[in-house]
Amino acid sequence: MSETKAAVTYYQEALRRLGELGRTQTEVIQQAADLCADRISKGGLVFLFGNGHSRMMCEEMTPRQGCFPGFVALVELALSNHANIVGSNGLRAPLYLEGYEGYSEQILKSYKFGPHDVFIVISTSGIRPVIVEMAMGAQKRGLPVIGIVAKAHCEVAKAAHSSGKKLTDCADIIIDNQCPPGDCVLELEGLEWRTGPVSTVTGAMIINMLRCAVAEGLLARGMKPTLLPSHQFVGNTSAAAQLELFYEDYRKSLRHLFE
Repeated sequence: MSETKAAVTYYQEALRRLGELGRTQTEVIQQAADLCADRISKGGLVFLFGNGHSRMMCEEMTPRQGCFPGFVALVELALSNHANIVGSNGLRAPLYLEGYEGYSEQILKSYKFGPHDVFIVISTSGIRPVIVEMAMGAQKRGLPVIGIVAKAHCEVAKAAHSSGKKLTDCADIIIDNQCPPGDCVLELEGLEWRTGPVSTVTGAMIINMLRCAVAEGLLARGMKPTLLPSHQFVGNTSAAAQLELFYEDYRKSLRHLFE
């Protein structure tokens, strides 16, 4: 298989899965957005958590151009900062921590959650103990949980948590990111493992569909969200003023975390 053919094959497969996402998940994404919009309109916050690569979906929600107060990316660097692969801040330690039961509870204890908060937990596999316990811990605190997961992987994978539960067992709303078991979609002759993961493509689509639907829902509730403008409009005084407004409104949105 030539490089050109491989690139086109991946492109086509990613588009196919995006099509399936639009066909099968629009309704549940809207359901999740309605929940988030309702809670944000009442002063609540929507927390997002994902370890490893899934943390990118948290940061795709916020801070990101076009984002607005109400969302909090809960990014634990010990579980996510492993770009060095080996050595300091490498991959071994985070992979170990993902399987360490009790770790999520220590993260959750650092936050004070309110009665209108929501939790989004993102994991393609949906089986790691840190993910399962994050969802369970949020539910124990009275927060509804939205899970973004690959159902095809989660259903066939063996539970890694001692309870036998997976993310699909601990979420009130489940959004399927349409990824296959193992995430990768491309087989190349000469390689025993597939390449071409698609969870970034479908996950980012889900996050942005959710963001847009929440913004629409807030407007329908009479609440105008304060958007983060593009940082690329250098010298644009209107963009600079909007950025300061965003900072202040975001600060105010976090007030119940520190009361």
